[in-house]
Amino acid sequence: MPCINSSGELSESGRGILAALINPMTLEKVAEHTRQPLYRIRSGVREMIQAGLIEEKNGTYSATAAGRALVEAPP
Repeated sequence: MPCINSSGELSESGRGILAALINPMTLEKVAEHTRQPLYRIRSGVREMIQAGLIEEKNGTYSATAAGRALVEAPP
């Protein structure tokens, strides 16, 4: 299940991951916070890193300014 559809909108899963990453955390913590399997978190984060919505520093992930703007936008 992709986190970003073909029109660039976030799926419910993607929105949950991105919202969790407003505060920097590890992928394991994101999985706990969102109650999604770790494999889905890893896949979604990879997709959103490529889209410029998430960044990684020293094993900790966080939403970029563009990612935060999407989370704050109405669904």
